[in-house]
Amino acid sequence: MEDPSEAGGSPITVAIVDDEALVRTGFTHILNAAPDIRVVAATDGEGAVAAIGEAAPDVVLLDIRMPGKNGLEVLAEIAREPNHPVIAMLTTFDTDEHIATALQSGAAGFLVKDTDPTQLPQLIRTLYGGGVVFSPVVSTTVISGYLGRDAGSEERALEGLTNRERAVLILLSEGQTNTEIGEALYLSVGTVKSHVSSILSKLGVKSRVEAALLAERAGLLRK
Repeated sequence: MEDPSEAGGSPITVAIVDDEALVRTGFTHILNAAPDIRVVAATDGEGAVAAIGEAAPDVVLLDIRMPGKNGLEVLAEIAREPNHPVIAMLTTFDTDEHIATALQSGAAGFLVKDTDPTQLPQLIRTLYGGGVVFSPVVSTTVISGYLGRDAGSEERALEGLTNRERAVLILLSEGQTNTEIGEALYLSVGTVKSHVSSILSKLGVKSRVEAALLAERAGLLRK
């Protein structure tokens, strides 16, 4: 996807799901201040599925822990729909035990609620463009054990990748979008998507997020 701020297209639309009105208001104010982003829904968990269905946002920021209908329940319902929006989970806890379940259910990123407000618009752009987004403390927590695999098996899985696939995986893991990966490696977006599909298949994971975590834990990003 192109960056709307550069392409002159429609803004990236966002839905914010959180049980705290103050959080919803704060995130809405920050994101609406960006010229290429517009918040189209802000609701609690109970009204989330209906609001998201009506607003059809590009990106959803979804709190994991909410009274009544929690974020995992909302995630499961949204993720079942075809062409569902990109979903990133919000958490107050850097050791949230629900991170693994959210990851397996299709979450595209994890942010702690005290993320630097100045970084939030760019994180939305990265999610919209197909990039992987983690707050550093969440990333450390997930890498430390939520994948449930040892580093040795992950290193062996990486051995099956071609040099080009490794290059794509590194950039993917650094949060680059499909467009940015294509520009860096002189590939079309379609070719990048084909490489990503092959990477997921070879690594035995379901999402770009899991592939990025596997690459980090195996040490690929430190080489």
